[in-house]
Amino acid sequence: MKITFCCTGNKPEPWLAGLHAVLPGAEVTVWEPGAPRADHAVVWAPPQQFFDEQTRLKGVFNIGAGVDALLKLRLPPQATVVRLDDAGMSVQMAEYVCHAVIRHFREFDGYAADIAAGKWTYRKPRERAEFPVGVMGLGVLGARVAQALAQFDFPVMGWSRSAKELAGVRCFAGAAQFNEFLASTRILVNLLPLTPETRDIMCLQTLSRLQSGGYVINVARGAHLVDDDLLALLASGHLAGAMLDVFRNEPLPSDHPFWQEPKITITPHTSARTLRDESIAQIAAKIRALEAGQAIVGIVDPVRGY
Repeated sequence: MKITFCCTGNKPEPWLAGLHAVLPGAEVTVWEPGAPRADHAVVWAPPQQFFDEQTRLKGVFNIGAGVDALLKLRLPPQATVVRLDDAGMSVQMAEYVCHAVIRHFREFDGYAADIAAGKWTYRKPRERAEFPVGVMGLGVLGARVAQALAQFDFPVMGWSRSAKELAGVRCFAGAAQFNEFLASTRILVNLLPLTPETRDIMCLQTLSRLQSGGYVINVARGAHLVDDDLLALLASGHLAGAMLDVFRNEPLPSDHPFWQEPKITITPHTSARTLRDESIAQIAAKIRALEAGQAIVGIVDPVRGY
């Protein structure tokens, strides 16, 4: 069995060593143009040439949760595209989002500004019931985030393409319930996959439906958010602020207005990073299963886009 590694921006040596350790009978190599065809591939942001040459692939394992960029390429028709289910990302995402929600709810950003100015101030405690949190996307990451937020006694809603049931979370599903979900939400968390249907989903029309004084947390993809619409709603006062980890262009250009907007907190796409050891173990287990003709989870539906 041959496995090829083509992951832009990742040092291959630790990945190759890890894959060799858990799949000792496999031949694992770094892809170079003209390399022999492999049975399985571990990829991140591969070029089209990779797939044009690797026409025998049975499994393509993406080392991130998002596969939108991968699905834009022409893939071998027989290849099964597989995303990571978790690999340590869900707990990181829950940490990040809980931090963002609590930071806003407890006004820790305001306290930090006061302390920096040498002011010793207090703010009136706020009621959690007045800050319902809505999570868009209830996959592995979204479900973990929603249930983590519920542990802090926030009212938590979830919205997904198809109906879901989560303890402690009021679930909405489909286009018919989307506006009701938005109207029930003051803090909006986006964890949707990026598809043609979800691109620009956070726009003037949808964000205006949030409760007054709303707050936006985007940890999915930058193309979900219409930048100018967010800025307009912040200027009008309908939205109180935003915490953004993902952007249409990354790194965020130095002249982008988000840098100068004090109501926006920026982080450099670091809400949940791929953990190598956990990813290698998961990929190896799925390769073994595919080779044995067994079913696996995490197979991407190219029609749905996730």
